[in-house]
Amino acid sequence: MQISDLPYPDPGVPDARSGPRFLWWLGRGQLGGQAKSLAWGLLHFGGVAGLPYTVGLGIDAVVDGDGARLLQVGGLLALLGVAIALGDAMLHRTAVTNWITAAARVQQLLARKTAELGSALTRRVAAGEVVAVSTGDVEKIGWFVEAVSRFLAAALTLVVGCVVLLFYAPTIGVVVAVGMPVLALAVLPLLPRATRRADVQREKAGKATELASDTVAGLRVLRGIGGEELFLGRYREASQQVREAAVHSARMWALISAIQVLLPGALLVTVVWYGASLVLDGRLDVGELVAAFSAVATMLYPLRHFEEIAMAYSFSRPSAKRAARVLSLTRTEAMAEAEVDAGAKAGAGVVVASGVVQTPAPGGDLYDPETGLLVPAGRLTAVVCGDPDLAGRLAERLGGHPLDLGAGPSVLLGGVALDELALAEARTLVLVQDKDPVLLSGTLRELFDVPASGAVEPSAALDAARCADVLDALLQSAPAGVDDPMDARITERGRSLSGGQRQRLALARSLVTDPEVLVLDEPTSAVDSHTEARIAEGISALRAGRTTVVLASSPLLLDRADRVVLIHEGKAAASGTHRELLHGDPRYRAVVTRETEEEQRLPRLESVHTEPVLTEPEMAEPELAEPFLTEIEETA
Repeated sequence: MQISDLPYPDPGVPDARSGPRFLWWLGRGQLGGQAKSLAWGLLHFGGVAGLPYTVGLGIDAVVDGDGARLLQVGGLLALLGVAIALGDAMLHRTAVTNWITAAARVQQLLARKTAELGSALTRRVAAGEVVAVSTGDVEKIGWFVEAVSRFLAAALTLVVGCVVLLFYAPTIGVVVAVGMPVLALAVLPLLPRATRRADVQREKAGKATELASDTVAGLRVLRGIGGEELFLGRYREASQQVREAAVHSARMWALISAIQVLLPGALLVTVVWYGASLVLDGRLDVGELVAAFSAVATMLYPLRHFEEIAMAYSFSRPSAKRAARVLSLTRTEAMAEAEVDAGAKAGAGVVVASGVVQTPAPGGDLYDPETGLLVPAGRLTAVVCGDPDLAGRLAERLGGHPLDLGAGPSVLLGGVALDELALAEARTLVLVQDKDPVLLSGTLRELFDVPASGAVEPSAALDAARCADVLDALLQSAPAGVDDPMDARITERGRSLSGGQRQRLALARSLVTDPEVLVLDEPTSAVDSHTEARIAEGISALRAGRTTVVLASSPLLLDRADRVVLIHEGKAAASGTHRELLHGDPRYRAVVTRETEEEQRLPRLESVHTEPVLTEPEMAEPELAEPFLTEIEETA
């Protein structure tokens, strides 16, 4: 495969059982590129290894005074020079191609896995580790894949060189044939220790990267609470640990490099001393001595690739292990029998015939057999959970393909188990916006360039999410010449915007997609009460006739819902309108009003609950709180 052909149409299914298996799988996937690199490497190293013998023939021709033979030697040297230059250039080209294609394949696999797992990925793997795998680890893995072919070419050249020297100068050839394996294997006892030190270094570097990522992500909050210096001190400590580990690892690699210089030097001295004694005894010609010495010197060049392959494997093995760990993560494969039983209990027929799952017909109810939650089609249903973590897990389940392996039977849409559908199809039917949505950098127009039905225009979605002030802020910060807020740029993760502004833009993006079922997890947790009331009105109007689930505990949102369901201890415990549950269910009232058990036992003022209960942000605004307080005083 050429670089111009990237990306892969299909990167394949990796063997992620372990790091070495993953490296082997990558190597097998590039056998053609490896063969090309090996062939060019043999041409290059073979040309280098042939130079000493050609020079020896030339010296013998000069000593014998044979001009014709000397001319032939000159032509052979020119031919070897062309072979060396061509082999070197093409070896570099093919090796870099192998490197880039291997790295690109790993990046494609990681991107595909990230898209498959979504926000659930960081619940299993730290964000800093994901960043380390997709950046530095990818390069190290590619380095090992491309170094294999060069190492094989160098190893074959050394074997052939030793055999040729045995025939050319047997007395010296024996010394070289014994010495070369010793040089190649001398560093093997040191490699395990060097690898362990390198692993420690990369582990500490990964933790430092994770700490830096978390610090940058929470910089706004840290500045608000004055915690910058605290986290800066932690990062300084982590970076110093990385530096110490790097120095500790570098000492071992320096020792390995020193051995790779010392032992070849000792072999050269031995060859010269022994060869000179053979020349003095008349058992070896001068030309043969020069050729033997030059052959040993040139064989040290491919010998360096033994050290390189050892370093490449030592650095790539933990990187491949981390990559394999990420790539091995899978979503739940729910059992079909459990889904069928759950569908029967829900009173909805499961459309499964001969193992073929059909796409749910439009207008089907959404049912979660794990909690007993039933979401009627075409209505706005609010779900109240006392446990925020439970609400997040429930939102993930409603989207199908949850990451939690103990999630239980699948959610059903129109009687069809979402886990039985392809992931892309399930996401087309049910869209889940979690409580911490991400905005990618780019223009606002690019933000809304998402798969959508086309029934909802961006302007309508922005209006429903009450984003007028966000558009003004983006337009004010835009460079001169930008008159349309849709062309204004959003910084990375929307850091230039407030939390409420980011949340409203993300809500508008979700509304634009217009899925059959839209699940919103705390969509207004970062906005004030006045804006929240207007957003609740906008969602209700824009999603009229469409199935919408809102997981929230805000009375302003709950009062706009067609139906409210209370999830208590993991099960659907009560349902009705907001006001019905507020009056009739103490558990619901405790979650929504944050009342304690003692407050629930006190006599209640009925008039207090004739309107939606006011939240703390509302009480902080006198113009909103005044009618509420006046009513209490009159009642008293």
